[in-house]
Amino acid sequence: MSGPQCCSNPPTLNPSAGAGHVEQLGGLSSYVSGSPDSKRAVLLISDVYGYEAPNLRKLADKVAAAGFYMVVPDFLHGDPYVPDKADRPWPVWLKDHGPDKAFEEAKHVIEAVKSKGVSAVGAAGFCWGAKVVVELAKSELIQAAVLLHPSLVTVDDIKGVKVPIAILGAEIDKLSPPELLKQFEEVLTAKSEVDGYAKIFPKVAHGWTVRYNVADEAAVQRAEEAHQHMLEWFAKYAKLPYSTGFVQILDFPDG
Repeated sequence: MSGPQCCSNPPTLNPSAGAGHVEQLGGLSSYVSGSPDSKRAVLLISDVYGYEAPNLRKLADKVAAAGFYMVVPDFLHGDPYVPDKADRPWPVWLKDHGPDKAFEEAKHVIEAVKSKGVSAVGAAGFCWGAKVVVELAKSELIQAAVLLHPSLVTVDDIKGVKVPIAILGAEIDKLSPPELLKQFEEVLTAKSEVDGYAKIFPKVAHGWTVRYNVADEAAVQRAEEAHQHMLEWFAKYAKLPYSTGFVQILDFPDG
């Protein structure tokens, strides 16, 4: 988790990015997008760079267009990781921002979302955020989970998952290498009571779904392929009709 691959290609954070807005949910500042009247919500749990990453907010907006109420909480409390900050090296930063702490805070965010009338909650976690999501999946606090280029997630974590889960990994990934993803797949195959799969995307590296160069057409296309898998998983388990492709998503009269 502390290696250079985890923190490569840091985004330029932008607190005004996205079509949504920031509000307080469960005691945390959260970027929200989509109709608050929707009965289906998805939490996006960021990597170490936090909820102001433009690509992450752009993804929230795209999934919101499919009929979901999107919530991107600031589990880092305005303190995203800065790789070259000498007085805040990785061990010090992680001690202040352990996924276990974010898991406890996520419970309050989910309660706040459900108080709005939401009946189904999914969660997707990126890198550091994947550990938070897998804990939610083990505790059955969500209805569906997606892990994207996860870190800190173990085989035992996957064994404990109790809700449908999709794991999207990179071929070039030292944190969750293909060998580990294949172990995850074996566990999920053996868990007949829980639907799930692990997919290894070729020719991409850790972080490819949110830390891509928007000017690189090929990188955008590879990221969007993973985004589509994520959307389909949530659509399936939130029981929403959908058409493939973000631009073809149908309107949902029930929110």
